[in-house]
Amino acid sequence: MSQWCLPETAEIGGVVYPIHADFRDILEIFRYLDDPDQPEYIRWRIALALFYEGEIPEKDRQEAMEYLARFLSCGEQDTKPAPRLLDWEQDAQIIVADVNKVAATEIRALPFLHWWTFMAYFNAIGEGQLSTMVSLREKLRRGKKLEKWEREYYQKNKARVDLKKRYSAEELAEQERLKKLLGE
Repeated sequence: MSQWCLPETAEIGGVVYPIHADFRDILEIFRYLDDPDQPEYIRWRIALALFYEGEIPEKDRQEAMEYLARFLSCGEQDTKPAPRLLDWEQDAQIIVADVNKVAATEIRALPFLHWWTFMAYFNAIGEGQLSTMVSLREKLRRGKKLEKWEREYYQKNKARVDLKKRYSAEELAEQERLKKLLGE
């Protein structure tokens, strides 16, 4: 993958497959990869089906998953998992607002916006709502002291700043069972 090109196909097992590279397609893939109700192998099978046009043979699935992972990280190969400070769904409004500002257009109205172009816009976001929120999340995660204005902002926007934990259907059922036992 060249950083100077926007890939629209992938060669997997010697076969060239068209890929779904629009940012909305990729965000949908992330949604499935983060689904706590599905085992990892199912999440990856769904992700592969959403990303590639055509069925990937079993013998080539590992290569296809590696390509997809590299594509998601915009061609970077040595990315290490970082603490989760952003949620594509929870933060969607703020992300769109800041990306629109950088792109100088309403990105959701575009018929196609390549994932890598979207991420270039995303990475160019400067000071604003999103950077404030991510900064607060990082400080809270590390247990760092908040400035006065940050404490005030956090108090007013706690529901937006705190990342919501995603529970599986099984975990939610157990929570309901416990609430009933406790009379809540």
